[in-house]
Amino acid sequence: MILEACRKAVEWMKDFDRPWGVAGGWAIDLFLGNQTREHSDIEIAILREDQHRMKNSLADWSFQKAVKGKLVDWESETLELPIHELHGVHEKSGERLEVLLNEVKNGEWIFRRDPTIIFQGTTLFLISEEGIPHLHPAIVLLYKAKNPREKDHADFHAVKELLGDEDRQWLCGVLEIHMPDHEWIPHLREH
Repeated sequence: MILEACRKAVEWMKDFDRPWGVAGGWAIDLFLGNQTREHSDIEIAILREDQHRMKNSLADWSFQKAVKGKLVDWESETLELPIHELHGVHEKSGERLEVLLNEVKNGEWIFRRDPTIIFQGTTLFLISEEGIPHLHPAIVLLYKAKNPREKDHADFHAVKELLGDEDRQWLCGVLEIHMPDHEWIPHLREH
């Protein structure tokens, strides 16, 4: 079923009372309002400061943190950068969930790869027509811009025309700073 993985994530996160949203390719599809391609996993984004609340609300999940390309059990220590990725497994069903920790300070999202790049936190998470929270597509595309695969290019081309002028200008500007030769920049400048 279309978006079934996203609905599962909503169910899993029902007791989590802090900001969160579906991330990655599913976030693009939620923004578009339909599934455009196959997805191999479900990722969600939360604020780094909420990592322990998330773990407590998903008490029937076990989590591992990604450390230098390897998964290591996450006990209860507070995770700081460069660690930003958690992999969860539901202890009964075996279902999997990837959790991405996001930096926010004074209401602004901060790009973990370049802390000079910020985005207004009030629009960090949008709500789809189905009522599913998702990470803002401009932020998703910024992450996908590094070493883009075919599916990342497809996501970019599906969304670029639907971004508002301000979001398109923001994405173009941060790509010019972070990756000045990126092939998406001319497409963003066309407007």
